[in-house]
Amino acid sequence: MIGGGVDVKRKNCCRWWLPLALVLLLVTPMQKALAACASDRVELQVLGSGGPELDDGRASSSYLIRIDGKARVLVDMGGGASLNFERAGARIEDLDVVLFTHFHVNHSGDFPALLKAAFFSARDRDLPLLGPVSNEWMPSATAFVDALFGPAGGWRYLNDFVAVDEPAAFHLRPQDVPLQRDQPWRRSLAAGAAGAGIEIAAMAVHHGPLPALAWRVEVLGCSIAFSGDMNNDFHTLARLARGADMLVAHNAVPPEATGVARRLHMPPLEIGRIAARAKVGQVIISHRMNRTLGREEETRAEIRKSYRGPLTFADDLDRFRP
Repeated sequence: MIGGGVDVKRKNCCRWWLPLALVLLLVTPMQKALAACASDRVELQVLGSGGPELDDGRASSSYLIRIDGKARVLVDMGGGASLNFERAGARIEDLDVVLFTHFHVNHSGDFPALLKAAFFSARDRDLPLLGPVSNEWMPSATAFVDALFGPAGGWRYLNDFVAVDEPAAFHLRPQDVPLQRDQPWRRSLAAGAAGAGIEIAAMAVHHGPLPALAWRVEVLGCSIAFSGDMNNDFHTLARLARGADMLVAHNAVPPEATGVARRLHMPPLEIGRIAARAKVGQVIISHRMNRTLGREEETRAEIRKSYRGPLTFADDLDRFRP
């Protein structure tokens, strides 16, 4: 009796458990396939691989994420980036969003040139622009846009692109992003010209007294993280970049950096620790200043103390697949 009862229960159990197990076996690979990075469709292009110097032969910090060959996400736009935007064959009308890590000149100085050039483009949809909130040293994203293009701005003749009641072909849509440290700030962008939804996330990073963000962009199963300028005192980048296919890390200082330079930037050893902790797929080294140029092997050795994955030193207009 008891044995028979157990057999019945087992039989009844198997009636629902076996189909469920079969479903799980089928679903898990499907989920993995859906989550796989479409690296044949997503590409990072470096518009500016240098710092603020004028004798390094490089444009200042700027990056494009391309989807199916078209420029969809712009991260920073320092001096020289507008010319490389043109050289890259990018089109203003394709952009879905502009992200700023912070508003130092070498990360934002060429943005007015891009906006002016947009007047001569076929762009006909609004352009979101996201950046950090303000403090006593720097404006917020909305204040940055207003200071440049607002009614009293330095380039107020371009105010039509900001004033939503003006009949411009499109308007800038600035948004201030909070400096979160405990968890990433996240937003989903509606499928734009790319035909694919874009997920963005940001966390505060320590760049001296300035409000600054690291960014993560996810599209078509691929994830690319951008350190921006930072010294890692907040220890937030590894959390934001966890499992990313690619980390763009700024190498503005050599291993022995001290003083102001070290308070603003992370040395190569810290880049390696972050990349290893986050288990990123590959690291792209950018923001390469004169004090680090020519010291690539030393930099590589410091990073290799912690991180063993693919590592590349970027030059302007280089393109990388995640």
